[in-house]
Amino acid sequence: MATVSQTIGRRLHEAGCRHAFGIPGGEVLAVMQGIDEAGVKFTLVKHENSGGFMAEGAFHRDGAPGVLIATLGPGVANAINVVANAWQDRVPMIFITGCVDDTEAATYTHQVFDHAPLMRPITKASLRMAPGAAAALIDKAIAIAMDDPPGPVHIDVPISVATLEEPVAAGTRRTRPAPTAPAASRAFDEARQWLAQARRPIMIAGVDALYHHAEQEVFRLVEELHIPLITTYKAKGIVDERHEFVLGGAGLSPLADKVLMPTIQDADLILLAGYDPIEMRVNWRNVWGTDHKVVEFAATRNTHYMHQASHSFVGDIREGLRSLREGARRSSTWTAGETRKITGQLAAIYRADEEWGPGAIVDVARRMLPDDTLASVDSGAHRILLSQTWKCYEPRGLMQSSGLCTMGCSLPLGIGAKLADPSRPVAVFTGDACLEMTLGELATARDAATPVIVFVFADESLSLIEIKQRGTGRPNLGVDFQSTDFAAIGRAMGGKGFDVSSRAELEAAIAEALASPVFSVISCRISRKAYDGRI
Repeated sequence: MATVSQTIGRRLHEAGCRHAFGIPGGEVLAVMQGIDEAGVKFTLVKHENSGGFMAEGAFHRDGAPGVLIATLGPGVANAINVVANAWQDRVPMIFITGCVDDTEAATYTHQVFDHAPLMRPITKASLRMAPGAAAALIDKAIAIAMDDPPGPVHIDVPISVATLEEPVAAGTRRTRPAPTAPAASRAFDEARQWLAQARRPIMIAGVDALYHHAEQEVFRLVEELHIPLITTYKAKGIVDERHEFVLGGAGLSPLADKVLMPTIQDADLILLAGYDPIEMRVNWRNVWGTDHKVVEFAATRNTHYMHQASHSFVGDIREGLRSLREGARRSSTWTAGETRKITGQLAAIYRADEEWGPGAIVDVARRMLPDDTLASVDSGAHRILLSQTWKCYEPRGLMQSSGLCTMGCSLPLGIGAKLADPSRPVAVFTGDACLEMTLGELATARDAATPVIVFVFADESLSLIEIKQRGTGRPNLGVDFQSTDFAAIGRAMGGKGFDVSSRAELEAAIAEALASPVFSVISCRISRKAYDGRI
């Protein structure tokens, strides 16, 4: 016999989950105990939204679904943003919440509302735990979360059900479907013929190529067939960005678009590998014409209508690319000199060689931090610049909120990744406004003993919005704020704190932070309007 909570814990552990995050409430105490007994470590956070991003950070390292736990009512409501983010960013997540029993809810209303209607639009499923069905329901939740497209699944656990005992289920678990490749067809034969004939092909890879573990197939198309690669921000590093045919990330920078879009429009074949334009600015809608040859390998059918393809093959990205490449010979005329010219044009925009400023911060950090450093970044002007300039040497090397572009995600993403993979250095890049949203999670970094290095782009402004205000002739309103002494806060909360305003000071701070057993906050003072002309 086992309690429902113990069954939930065991099945999560069997699925590879080793970490759960959240804030306790009386309604989830039994669930927390059950998962702890199963070997899934619970980490107390300061806000449920941050807990969800920590769960995502852990997922990026161990591949198991993230686990977020919240109590009823306000705990559920606090997590809405991160659950919606998981829905849009393809993050498998099990969101477990407590709820009162039906008999109690008939007359008791304090903190009580129906969670399911709130969850359904932003989850793949909202389930309610029932007596005698614990094993089936938790297995079902994990399967739904991991199936294409991956995403969040909500499970409401009534208080009395959590402690009920039932026989340990020995039934078979669901077998995941085998990966599928395109069937032989006239369309697929034509796609292969186009590849064989293409002289100026371009490939765009997105987040679904990561989830389908298509790294090697993407690399072989780049390496063997000399197909230049553009990635979405989330897919950065699917091929080491030091490779001469990798053009880097794209999606939110109009200046980068001016360089990359003509290259796409001039291509005689556009190959889409797990690319979903949910990560892109609106000007990526129909960026190629109806006369272009476009071959798409997608995890799910196109319902976004941001673009269309000549041939769209729905299935496993890795298997689809493998079938396409089989027997193909290089016809591309692209040279390393041509791709270096493009990356050189991009580098000239972001000026990482400047004496001091946001580009210099990224330049010093990438040079001084070990190659295996994991990075995370918040939303804002600094994210656009960093996503264009930070070189990723491996998949999932840069974590961010891409579809929803949520502020305040970077610090919890970094903490979650560090907990799941403590041997790797973790760099957290955040704007000053973003860090002010999540300062409490520095205490989580302290208590969880995660020595992440937090780089703060401190310009005392919501720079991206301020640039948009000026660009539309509007007055400066609601975007500027006073300076915060982040270094002092870091020290006060149990970490190290540094205030820097030059490359030399930043280098010294990074060297000390790398040797520290506690988290570090490096406040990098930059001028307002430091991003002008470079995003």
